[in-house]
Amino acid sequence: MRNTFINEIEKIASYNKNIMLLTADLGFSVVDKFAENFPDRYINCGISEQNMASVAAGLALCNKRIFIYSIANFPTLRCLEQIRNDIAYHNLNVNIIAVGGGLSYGSLGITHHGTEDIAVMRAIPNMKVFAPCDPVSAKAIAKQVCEMSGPSYIRLERGKEPNIFEANEFFKVGEIKEIKRGKNIAIIAMGSIAKEAIAASFDLYNENHIDISVYISCYIKPIDKNKIIEIARKHKYIITVEEHVINGGLGSVISEILAEINTESKLIRLGLNDEFSSIVGNQEFLREQYGMDSSNIKNKVKELLNINE
Repeated sequence: MRNTFINEIEKIASYNKNIMLLTADLGFSVVDKFAENFPDRYINCGISEQNMASVAAGLALCNKRIFIYSIANFPTLRCLEQIRNDIAYHNLNVNIIAVGGGLSYGSLGITHHGTEDIAVMRAIPNMKVFAPCDPVSAKAIAKQVCEMSGPSYIRLERGKEPNIFEANEFFKVGEIKEIKRGKNIAIIAMGSIAKEAIAASFDLYNENHIDISVYISCYIKPIDKNKIIEIARKHKYIITVEEHVINGGLGSVISEILAEINTESKLIRLGLNDEFSSIVGNQEFLREQYGMDSSNIKNKVKELLNINE
């Protein structure tokens, strides 16, 4: 996902001379080609993310379109004041790329977990928030942010995520993609953990003849409110699945929308609880430990349908 995104930015930079890429002394295997092709438009700011955000703001004030790149929560939580005051307040064309969203860097512990980023970034005025789920959606969002005005936050993962969408899939900003149509229960997922929701839905059908709906939202802000309302009115339950704390993330976005309408649909949020992780392990292991893998999703659906095995 990260390579696809940066490669698309590099391609666009070949004809958009205003695009610049800033890094915080990392990502060299990913950004090397951009740095080689556009040495005057690449700056390694060193391990100084706060400074990098302010430099990005200054360059954006000079009509440059900036991408800043770092891992997990470093380009967000570490430099939040600079993002808020220097970038967002002035509605500048700065795109913040966080690689390793969620539990991608799970083996490195809580300091490298990007699990509060969506909640924080979506609270900032003017900030758009994107969470692609695969390389295809990452490429589409790379193109979109190059044409938008104002700041954006793009949450990527480390790489090797499988394609969920076909290469020619069209993405409209804010839309929620229907992957599978069923009844009674709808799952809405964000980011690459969507593959766990899809796997759970097919296992449920093959093993128990349970047919549920699955949707993916690569857009958190803006998001298609009307689609969420439509989903709520067609299903008894909505389950949100996100590799993020349940406070402030996708589940919170949807709950805020549903709170304003008349619906009997019940919302269940699957994600990280309001606590820090004290477990170290790879992403797949941590998803299982925190109830976000396909097996746990299946069990939640069966529980809602009162199916005992």
